[in-house]
Amino acid sequence: MQKNSKRSNNSRVSHTDRNSVDAEKEKHESQNNFVDLLPEEISLKIFSQLDIRSLCRASLTCRSWNDTVRNNDSLWKPHCMTLRAVCRREIDDDLESGYSWRVILLRNYQKSKVKHEWLSGRYSNICSSISLPEKIMYPMDADTWGEILEAELER
Repeated sequence: MQKNSKRSNNSRVSHTDRNSVDAEKEKHESQNNFVDLLPEEISLKIFSQLDIRSLCRASLTCRSWNDTVRNNDSLWKPHCMTLRAVCRREIDDDLESGYSWRVILLRNYQKSKVKHEWLSGRYSNICSSISLPEKIMYPMDADTWGEILEAELER
């Protein structure tokens, strides 16, 4: 029986040691994290300088960065407005549906790239579906395909 109580005491000590190590690690990370140190306005100004890919990567860095980036629509809106040049109807419809700027960007980013390629005439001389680059194709609604067809007919 004494062995069991001894083992139980050892596990408590190691559990306590782990907690203190975790606390020390969090303290160190917090000291090096500008999001925790700077006023929110400054952190947002820094994040606002990032392109879409870098902003997404920053949100994966740590929990505090993720919370700051993910929950602030002012960081995502400028990127959506850039996409709006190609996907005006889609973005306006998503806004009317009440989606956040971040979700609107997620819903329309890949679509805008593919739609831009179609509208710019990149695929105008495609002879068959086999010639389409499958890796960059993206499912689009009938209205979007209608816009693409109209552009093709005008060429």
